[in-house]
Amino acid sequence: MKRNILALLAIGAAACAATLPAAAINSYNAGPAPERTEVGAFLALWDTTGDAVPDRFDWVCSGTMIDGDTYLTAAHCTDDWPAGTRFFVSLEQDVQTLLDRAAAAGLTPAQTAADFLADGHAVEGDPHQDPAYPGNSADSHDIGVLDFAHRQVTPADVWDFTPATLPTAGQLDALGNRALDAAQWLVVGYGTQEAVRGPGGHTHPGGGVRLKAPEDFNALNKTWVRLAMTAPQGNGGACYGDSGGPNYVTLNGRLVLAATTITGDVPCYATNVTYRLDTVSARTFLAPYVNLP
Repeated sequence: MKRNILALLAIGAAACAATLPAAAINSYNAGPAPERTEVGAFLALWDTTGDAVPDRFDWVCSGTMIDGDTYLTAAHCTDDWPAGTRFFVSLEQDVQTLLDRAAAAGLTPAQTAADFLADGHAVEGDPHQDPAYPGNSADSHDIGVLDFAHRQVTPADVWDFTPATLPTAGQLDALGNRALDAAQWLVVGYGTQEAVRGPGGHTHPGGGVRLKAPEDFNALNKTWVRLAMTAPQGNGGACYGDSGGPNYVTLNGRLVLAATTITGDVPCYATNVTYRLDTVSARTFLAPYVNLP
């Protein structure tokens, strides 16, 4: 079931595209990720009222630099925005504090976006998504990028980072369930925390800060990796706003960006459903933008 990203943003969360939304790092078994400098927040400047004046500038998803001028995210993060929406990436560790300072100074959303660009807190890019999105349950084609190849300023001009390592074709299938279960998994993103019950129902606090958490392998499907994020087993996991962000697996001592966060359970306690990057469909989409291994 596709959820509209603008509706979810009304409660401070990013959308998700398959069954139930996922996308943020839980509070349990998680911590800051200042060393993951290739992981960035996906921001947008857009008009929510239809008067052609942008009135919101905010983080909405997560993603990863996979070369010097290509930022990998989810298609549902780039899809279905109002005309005139502009898109940005920030590789800052704490984006929310920067937004809060701008709000306290009385800046408009457009002024905040301009200051982010001028101060080197964000870089503007061009969105592209798999033309087959939203696909179906077997393959949602939920993959997109922000491309900076035709921009004067790229993230590599502003920040120091090493692009994430993508998997080779069919690498997860070749490893098999037993090896994937034995490997270490790590999710990173800027999303909110798991559900907190309050007088008005569940809320998802936090977000806008780059965090990481361990996960456990659950299952490998045709285009999905299902990852457990249950607290008693020492796991954390993704929630709202982590959509498009990386799920790494350690193979031979090296972090490999195996999949991107797409969906999961509503309260963000149990399962992170992630889109594989070693499949034919994912690699076909990425081939024009990055040199694939």
